[in-house]
Amino acid sequence: MPIPRAKAAEAVDDISVDEVKKEAKGFIDKIIKDVGKTSATQQIAIGTASGWCTGYLAMKVGKVAAVAAGGGILLLQLAAHKGYININWDKLCRQVDKATDKIEKEATGKGPGFMDKMERFVDRKLDKAEDALRNNKRKARRWWNSLSKEDGSFEITKSHIFHTGFFLGLAISLVIHRR
Repeated sequence: MPIPRAKAAEAVDDISVDEVKKEAKGFIDKIIKDVGKTSATQQIAIGTASGWCTGYLAMKVGKVAAVAAGGGILLLQLAAHKGYININWDKLCRQVDKATDKIEKEATGKGPGFMDKMERFVDRKLDKAEDALRNNKRKARRWWNSLSKEDGSFEITKSHIFHTGFFLGLAISLVIHRR
């Protein structure tokens, strides 16, 4: 016999998350107390079996989650490649970095340091520069030719020496202070 709508709504309202949590905790506590009263051999056997079951379920759930996430990323990339959608990768990377920082701060109690943020910033800028050079080979060749002599040989100037020293010092600083 179907339950009238008013009674069904009351039945759902009567059950709360706290009650379910208390019942589950009571059930787990009862199992742990019962296992604690058995012999050491039985405790080892029960512990091994429950650990194996937990590992098996985690492996299956992990595989499903990995396939779902990987498949979603592949579908997004395929749709972007075919022109169905346009993904703003810079904005996406910034939001992922913010989420990562927030999770790290909550997990460890302190957020990423200045050097970590600077490393990400420089990495993003280098990726953009690399893409620009790939996409604008002709412009890059003109730039290189403006730096080099007419015969194609490279001439070192004072600014080249300064910039080389600057980036070398920056790299050494990053390596030393990373520890």
